[in-house]
Amino acid sequence: MASLARLWNAPHSPMEVTHLMFHTSKTVLAALVATTLSLSAATVLAQNAPTQNIVEVAAGSSNHTTLVAAVKAAGLVDTLSGAGPFTVFAPSNAAFDKLPSGTVDTLLKPENKDQLGKIITYHVVAGNVDAHDLIKLIKQNGGKAELKTVSRDTLTATLKDGKVVLTDEKGGTATVTTADLHAANGVIHVIDSVLLPNN
Repeated sequence: MASLARLWNAPHSPMEVTHLMFHTSKTVLAALVATTLSLSAATVLAQNAPTQNIVEVAAGSSNHTTLVAAVKAAGLVDTLSGAGPFTVFAPSNAAFDKLPSGTVDTLLKPENKDQLGKIITYHVVAGNVDAHDLIKLIKQNGGKAELKTVSRDTLTATLKDGKVVLTDEKGGTATVTTADLHAANGVIHVIDSVLLPNN
């Protein structure tokens, strides 16, 4: 800007003045356009930012009614509605249907609240781990990534045919069928089986 001021204050012919004014106008216009675009981008990002928490996102899905019922029965609504962030591997209704007959009804009973809570928190990892980060973590660790869950147990993540597969401590597996459902306090990945810790 200093060099531009010196140019402006130096003697110029009418044609040079016109050229300088045009150049200055273009510079100012470019700055205004850049500022406007930056503000517009920020506005779009703010408008697209998720406002619902993980529990609210799950509750809005007709495919996760069993999971939501389990979260409520386990007394984890407040926890999973908190600041987080959390990464939740969310079994679908069909995933719960794979369990032996009567298992879900038994787990939902008040006397089994602690056991149910451990199973639900086994599906939760602290932090916001989207699909890109998870796949990167798997590749960085020789094709296998161990994830510490909120239940203080371990899930093992691998890749098979381009999809993330989770293996629980009992050797059971679940495949991520839908990834990156973003919430205000984390991210949800839908899985096709219920995962079980050792204890």
